[in-house]
Amino acid sequence: MTQDRNKRKSKRVRHKVCTERRSLRLWYADRLGQWLLETERQELEDVLVNLFGYHLIQVGCLSDDDILDSSRILHRVVVDVDANGITDIFGLYGRPDALPIESDSVDVVLLPHTLEFEYAPHQVLREVDRVLVPEGHVVILGFNPWSMWGLWWTLRLRRGGPPWCGRFRSTLRLKDWLALLGFDTVLLQSYFFRPPLHHAGIMRRLGFLERLGKRWWPIFGGAYLLVAKKRVATLTPIKPRWRPRRSLVGADLPRPTMQ
Repeated sequence: MTQDRNKRKSKRVRHKVCTERRSLRLWYADRLGQWLLETERQELEDVLVNLFGYHLIQVGCLSDDDILDSSRILHRVVVDVDANGITDIFGLYGRPDALPIESDSVDVVLLPHTLEFEYAPHQVLREVDRVLVPEGHVVILGFNPWSMWGLWWTLRLRRGGPPWCGRFRSTLRLKDWLALLGFDTVLLQSYFFRPPLHHAGIMRRLGFLERLGKRWWPIFGGAYLLVAKKRVATLTPIKPRWRPRRSLVGADLPRPTMQ
C-alpha cells in the first residue's frame, strides 16, 4: 500500500512539474517573457562560446527558439519532461532528476530555470554531476529572490502562473549546493534590472536601469547566470617513510668477525 501511494504521489508531482514547464513556455512566448529571453540569449552568447567539448545538453526547454546556437559544440541535445515542448530535430524526453544520459559523457549542461520548477533540485544537481565529465561545466539560469522580481514573487505569495509559482533559489544557496558536490563557481552575473512589467513604453523608459544595475547594484538583477566547473578529485601520493632496519647489535659493542 505504501509503495502504491508513493507511486501515485510521484505521478502527481511529475504531472504538476510537466504542467508548470508547459505554462512557463507559454509565459516566455508573451511580451515580458520575450524581453527576458532576448536578454538571456545575449548572456549565454558570451558564455557558451568559451565552453568547449563534444556534447552539450540543455535540461528544460523555454521556447521554440534555439538558445544554444552560439555554442561551438556540434552535438547539442535538449532534454525535457514535457514531450510536447521538444522539437523533433534535437529533442529527447527525460526527467531532470533521472537523465537518460550515460555517466561521465557530457561536457556542458545548461539548466535554464530548471531548478525553480523541480521538487528535488538536489537530485537534479546530482544527475548533472553524474553525467558531466571531469572539468565539465554546468550553466544555470535562475530567478533572483533578492530583486524586484523576487519582491513581486513574494507579494504574490508565490501563487499564480509561471514564473511566480516557481521556487526562486538564491545564489548563495546554489553555490553551497554545488560546493558540496565538488563544483567550483567560476562565473556569476546578474541581468534584467527592470521590474517585471508588461507595458512596452514604461519598459523602454526604464532601460537605463540595465546600465546602472550592472555597475552599481549587480547582485539585485531579476535573474542570474551561474557557471560552475566540476572539480577533479586528484590523488595525493603519500611518500613512504623508509626507516633503516634496526641493528640487533648495539653500536658500542664489538661486532662478530664471522657471518
